[in-house]
Amino acid sequence: MNLPPFVSIVINNYNYGRFLRDAVDSALAQAYPRTEVIVVDDGSTDDSRLIIADYGERVIPVLQENGGQARALNAGFARSRGRYVIFLDADDMLHPQLVAQVVALFRSDPQVVRVQYRLAVVDAGGAPTGEVKPSVRRPLPNGDLGWAALAYGDDIPWLPTSGNAFAAAMLQQIFPIPEAPYRICADYYLSNLSPLFGRVAALDVTGGYYRIHAANRHYRSLLDPEHIRQNIVRTVCTHTQLQATAQRLGLVWATEAGAAALSVTFPANRLVSLCLDPARHPLPHDTRLGLVRCGIRAAWRRPGLSFPARMMFVAWFLAVAIVPNGGAVRWLAERLFCPAARRSHQRRAKLRGSRPVLGNMRGAGE
Repeated sequence: MNLPPFVSIVINNYNYGRFLRDAVDSALAQAYPRTEVIVVDDGSTDDSRLIIADYGERVIPVLQENGGQARALNAGFARSRGRYVIFLDADDMLHPQLVAQVVALFRSDPQVVRVQYRLAVVDAGGAPTGEVKPSVRRPLPNGDLGWAALAYGDDIPWLPTSGNAFAAAMLQQIFPIPEAPYRICADYYLSNLSPLFGRVAALDVTGGYYRIHAANRHYRSLLDPEHIRQNIVRTVCTHTQLQATAQRLGLVWATEAGAAALSVTFPANRLVSLCLDPARHPLPHDTRLGLVRCGIRAAWRRPGLSFPARMMFVAWFLAVAIVPNGGAVRWLAERLFCPAARRSHQRRAKLRGSRPVLGNMRGAGE
């Protein structure tokens, strides 16, 4: 008998016991019957493991010492049996129809290796805020994005971990995720490498719920200098992985593009870091003038930008180059990277085509 494909939902958890039941219940409530729910607890010290035990045989528990998000995803994927895999953060939730919709989209196109879907933002108590990631006015990245991921993947607003489903056959080729650089933001590795293996499909529905709360430190610290430095280091590692993977696959355009050659986000991140705290900037050979040149060159050559958008980025890089203090740099960074602040800029710039201008200030799609 030809059974429908099996799907694995891997929940990664660290001290999110207060949210964990919502995540597990949403995974168990899927209308699609052929699913398994794997809960990886990454060394929690709260009541998470008692909660996991309450589910008995309805979930597959994986209990390990604390090692970070990449180690948790590696352990969960190693236990999975599904043809398709969803990695769900323990503070997020899935819509009950999502797995059925994801499977249908995968089966409609064998070239698809990843499916993305929107996430409704909820507060700590699970109440909708009215925000959707990304905004319904913004098209989801989709199609053959391998060259784009290599040349300017930092600029593409990929969905966070819970907003993606992956073909397990593709994941087998990029797992295990390197654990040291991806203790957090392991989704950046997955989002950027997966397009090298096939098509990214957009499921234009609200497939889950992204929770904003006090402990969600990444979401609330986009302009923290230490956060920016960590993102830069992680981004450099991802560029190395991208280039090596593209060459391993024999992609003929890999040597032409070069990792991040057309990225606007990467030199912008580095310029902000260098200006805010030059003594602790992680790339010692960077200079303010060199990064301004790099950013302007990328903005001028980057596909999919209108002329006003290019001019806006050129003006931004020039302004950061000449402002006298860190406060002014921070103000300019907020205008470029923080969604609420840059909305008016993007309206004026009127981007052309289906791709947004920049990802978030993580060097990845948070």
